[in-house]
Amino acid sequence: MTSQAAATPDDAHDPYLWLEDVTGDEALDWVRAQNEPTLAALRDEEFERMRAEALEVLDTDARIPYVVRRGEYLYNFWRDAANPRGLWRRTTLDSYRSDSPDWDVLIDVDELGRADDENWVWAGAGVIEPEYTRALVALSRGGSDASVVREFDMATREFVDDGFALPEAKSQLAWVDIDTVLVGTDFGDGSLTDSGYPRVIKRWRRGTPLSEARTVFEGARTDVRVSASVDRTPGFERTLLGRALDFWNEEVYELRGLPEGPELIRIDAPTDASLSIHREWLLIELRTDWFYGANSYPAGSLLAVEYEAFLSGTTELSVVFEPDEHTALNHYAWTRDRLLMVTLADVASRVEIVTPGEWRREPVPGIPEAANTVVVAADDTGDEFFLDSSGFVTPSRLMRGTGAGPLDQVKSAPAFFDAENMTVAQYFVPSQDGTPIPYFVVRPAGARGPGPTMLYGYGGFESANTPAYSGVLGRLWLARGGTYVLANIRGGGEYGPGWHTQAMREGRHKVAEDFASVATDLVNRGITTVDRLGAQGGSNGGLLMGIMLTRYPERFGALVCSVPLLDMKRYHLLLAGASWMAEYGDPDNPDDWAFISEYSPYQNISATRHYPPVLMTTSTRDDRVHPGHARKMTAALLAAGHRVFYYENIEGGHAGAADNQQVAFKAALTYSFLWRMLAGS
Repeated sequence: MTSQAAATPDDAHDPYLWLEDVTGDEALDWVRAQNEPTLAALRDEEFERMRAEALEVLDTDARIPYVVRRGEYLYNFWRDAANPRGLWRRTTLDSYRSDSPDWDVLIDVDELGRADDENWVWAGAGVIEPEYTRALVALSRGGSDASVVREFDMATREFVDDGFALPEAKSQLAWVDIDTVLVGTDFGDGSLTDSGYPRVIKRWRRGTPLSEARTVFEGARTDVRVSASVDRTPGFERTLLGRALDFWNEEVYELRGLPEGPELIRIDAPTDASLSIHREWLLIELRTDWFYGANSYPAGSLLAVEYEAFLSGTTELSVVFEPDEHTALNHYAWTRDRLLMVTLADVASRVEIVTPGEWRREPVPGIPEAANTVVVAADDTGDEFFLDSSGFVTPSRLMRGTGAGPLDQVKSAPAFFDAENMTVAQYFVPSQDGTPIPYFVVRPAGARGPGPTMLYGYGGFESANTPAYSGVLGRLWLARGGTYVLANIRGGGEYGPGWHTQAMREGRHKVAEDFASVATDLVNRGITTVDRLGAQGGSNGGLLMGIMLTRYPERFGALVCSVPLLDMKRYHLLLAGASWMAEYGDPDNPDDWAFISEYSPYQNISATRHYPPVLMTTSTRDDRVHPGHARKMTAALLAAGHRVFYYENIEGGHAGAADNQQVAFKAALTYSFLWRMLAGS
């Protein structure tokens, strides 16, 4: 690996600040100089076999084409070998049920990119409802969060000349009617928050320039963002506006009286609660305890009330779900007349159908017992829902329901690796403060002695990691004899919001303590040894890997740190970083920096401690977590004499990859590195 002149970053001087210049010539020359030796070291015959196996999994036509209903059609976005950037397409339910659906292609992203001479990556489409005649299509250059928006005619399959269109920005649009949208974008000076998201929402009429759009809502520069949504359900038409005060607190308003006399009505629920309005119902999901009226409701509860009654001041709320120490709400979805609710019981999924008004809960029949993860997508204008279930060694099954009766299996995914002799076990280990931390171990049955083990963790933003099938993981790691471990550490949402809130800000150290405790327990149980134990994490999980490297290096044989946050002194100044201060704290506040500085990896590099080898990956086009984090950390580690393999993809956004070829390449890089470091191959 190449190195830089020895220097240790401190609060007063950052010798690698120049690496934050994302596309600067000097910085990109440095990137190329790091990429070359990494690829030279890891790209061998086994790497190419892994890459080919991963691509086979990612590109196979046997995958389930997941769909969402929009009117009479089911819509899907699909990538494969012939269409690496993908197809936006649709079909009917009858056709979808068949083994070879007849897909009607609306947009071929590869063809569009060639025609426009642009490196387009699909970023989604907002279809107007209930007409389903037009869509606002978002296209990203290289996979960044910022995108270009263009209006698309669903009948002619063409973009609309002089239709609604926005240049590249982190924009947000909502259809008001066929000739009107609400838009938040970069309108010029002062129109964005410090986090780089829209601060202003405007009402924009067809045929008028964006400069003449009328402002209907504004937030403060210090807010994370503002947002707008429009419900056009007949009889329940509503326009909602949101002002995210920070990552976890939002004021929500209903906008009435447009265009003549606008009136903002505050929905006066706790700002840290998640709100959902469906027809006559308001659902309130609590993140903290709430004392309301004569009652108190614990964090993690889901409450229901008639929307208009709540605006009028009623304190009569119904409890739809209340957590206990083992069970938490994971997610929910509405059909027209039913609520589907997914809960986690010690990280295993349970699904129930809830009857509004009575709020009676009944289990959904027919879910496979081996399923650990269940994801529900529903049509909120009808009674249809799709339910996808899988487990570590159980490929996905997609089932369809209609609110009553048994589920109907419509699709199933193939097995990508031989799981017949695989075992799955769940263990609990006390963390440093005594809290039991669950983790899953997937390994060959009858495995004797310690083996190469990959431990994965995230631990942030209330994101729950549940057991699910991964063909790439199975082919490249498990089928080769590796052991996989999923750690359900605090900071996530596996046990509800409290599992997360206790690990925010000054409690952040608990995330690392939990993960390190799992690592130690794996060795104590004889599942692996320190020199055969690797760990992997990305984004917030990349921060976790940085902490493992600098605070717990003696517990690992190798680490993979992807699209990471690492310089916690400057994270809030880089791209979307300011939006995460509610999670981590404000480094400019001396009280906050006191606890952040204890773990910030970039500021805690040691030249005297032995560190395991680390693979550091990022993307030049990541406009969420700045690539400067990975660049500067790598430079400082090399200067301190540590072994670092660095790879930066020139495109790919925060996912680190923009198409299946890049995903397969990144997977092969990760697993090739881990096998080489942990198995001695």
